[in-house]
Amino acid sequence: MSKKLLAAPYLVWMAGFIIIPLALIVYYGLTDRDGAFTIANVASIGTPEHVKALWLSLWLSLISTVVCLILAYPLAMILRNRGIGRGSFIVFIFILPMWMNFLLRTMAWQTLLEKNGVINGILSLLHLPGQSLINTPGAIILGMVYNFLPFMVLPIYNVLCKIDDDTINAARDLGANSLQILLRIWFPLSVPGIISGITMVFVPALTTFVISNLLGGSKILLIGNVIEQEFTKGSNWHLGSGLSLVLMVFILISMAVIAKYDKNGEGSAF
Repeated sequence: MSKKLLAAPYLVWMAGFIIIPLALIVYYGLTDRDGAFTIANVASIGTPEHVKALWLSLWLSLISTVVCLILAYPLAMILRNRGIGRGSFIVFIFILPMWMNFLLRTMAWQTLLEKNGVINGILSLLHLPGQSLINTPGAIILGMVYNFLPFMVLPIYNVLCKIDDDTINAARDLGANSLQILLRIWFPLSVPGIISGITMVFVPALTTFVISNLLGGSKILLIGNVIEQEFTKGSNWHLGSGLSLVLMVFILISMAVIAKYDKNGEGSAF
């Protein structure tokens, strides 16, 4: 009983910063300004502007997730095959940018991509035409990939490190080539890490508004921007909470997928 009491601070933390805020979101999302029950806030996701923002968010998040997976899997394989430990210097260098403020990292890309930024400055020195990089969907995808790539690499790397070398050697002894080993051993055994990485990238990419604000400007609105504006500029907490409940559906689906394919937490990055 005394050991269970040690969990009391964490329970208080969860109640104050997780359970109560979620309860408030549910309350505001299912009531109107008079406090009467309504589903109009949730149903507003069906309006043309909200549907457009939601589908654009889903599309950009999906592209960013696929790009992260394509980049992360070979990198995780390289780190694993070189026998690099979790606490090694190379892995430390890789996760070091995560210690920097998220906003500052995104603003750095804004400086690089803007009209008079570093990239266009280099193109000008090379007498090449400047490019419109900022305020485009490509800029948003670039910001998502840069910020969320470590969350794809670490779960995959963590799972790959748990695969015994004897399994790979046995496959080679039985005549399997590198492609067969990749498709029949590496990939199936790393599914928990892949699922975990996809979830850890897709969910924050879907709900982000900082990246689209800085790299997309006011020209591109994602569903996260719509919700943020309802809370800050429109002061309509009921509508903002209702739209947030729609996004919670995607989060719950992601949690269900992880629970199915990563029951033992093998894909946990930390």
